[in-house]
Amino acid sequence: MVYKRQAKPKKDPKTDSLSEKDEMLANLKEVAAAETEKIENSHKRKFDEISEKLQSIEETVSKISKSNDDEKKINNSSNNKPKSAKKFALKNVFKNVGNFKEGEWASSKREEHFNVKWHMNIKRNESHLEFYVYCKPTAPLADNWSIDTRLDYKMMGVNYNNIVNTTKCHFDSDDGYGYKEFLKWEDVKDDYLLNNTLTVEVKIEVLKMTGFEKPKIRYFDESQKDVSDVVLVVNGTKFYVSKMYLASQSEYFKTLFFGNFSESKKSEIALTGIEPEDFQRFLEVLYGEPVIDDSTIEGILLVADMYNTPMVLKRCETFLLKKSKKEFKKKLDISTQYRLDNLKNQCLSKITTVANVRELIPGDLTDLDPSAVLAILQNCVFSQ
Repeated sequence: MVYKRQAKPKKDPKTDSLSEKDEMLANLKEVAAAETEKIENSHKRKFDEISEKLQSIEETVSKISKSNDDEKKINNSSNNKPKSAKKFALKNVFKNVGNFKEGEWASSKREEHFNVKWHMNIKRNESHLEFYVYCKPTAPLADNWSIDTRLDYKMMGVNYNNIVNTTKCHFDSDDGYGYKEFLKWEDVKDDYLLNNTLTVEVKIEVLKMTGFEKPKIRYFDESQKDVSDVVLVVNGTKFYVSKMYLASQSEYFKTLFFGNFSESKKSEIALTGIEPEDFQRFLEVLYGEPVIDDSTIEGILLVADMYNTPMVLKRCETFLLKKSKKEFKKKLDISTQYRLDNLKNQCLSKITTVANVRELIPGDLTDLDPSAVLAILQNCVFSQ
């Protein structure tokens, strides 16, 4: 049964002291070694994935490949049930869990995703382990806010003996959601602790966000009907736009509007997997409006990447390079997720010593992109 848990006590648990230089290097090497083992066990699928990012693909082949990808996206959009593209995972390695006393708890580091801070809590409660997720908007909201989610709670056991529980949760306050009796305490100690540490993960799919809207700078409503030739519908919200202009900026829309699809003949087309607010900001950027900031950029990037829009991606990268105040690790995550090479190079150039790793990427390193971990390890080793 899923429980709603009131916001945790204000006093945070004591954090572990910073690791020594050798320990940090060992941690990096362990992460790299773990990724290497995964590569071997999965027939080098990860290696191929990283190689594709590093290899230079000829322009003509790239266009053909991207065109095929766009066709697949269009087919999926037409045939599948709507799914959110706002997905991410929280992962943490809790230490000294086997020594927890009754009522003792620990919290993961807060992470920002889509203008919201998220974190996990575990707690020893009588004969069980509690497991909760909390979230809070990064900036105060004037109106009531809510976030509908699908959560996969996961604990990694010894010998891959993992347990996963899935549920839907509605967040509208500082209270957390999760399980009061996720696992029996004895099972945790016997089957899930490795060197007295517990590895947990929550995969989060954001289904709907309300109360996060900002004033519109440009309108794409019915007032634009006389200068538009197609209506794009996102979760019931209609956007009146120009086929030719969108097609000139996006291979996806070029294929959608002028390809051999039934949608190309329609005057009204539904888009799935995105939110109206994010699509509004995406269109405003396409039309030159200055709407990119730290609160809107993730939603804009998601739409720009989904619809293959280089100009918008470039503007987002420029903002992240020059103006963004987001944390270093968040910038690095974004750079690998959306293949923003200039941003990735800027981030990696700041990590030349183990001290830099401790300062810029505190906590667990296992959730970093494998290519970033290998680059960081290489920088640290060569700097010695």
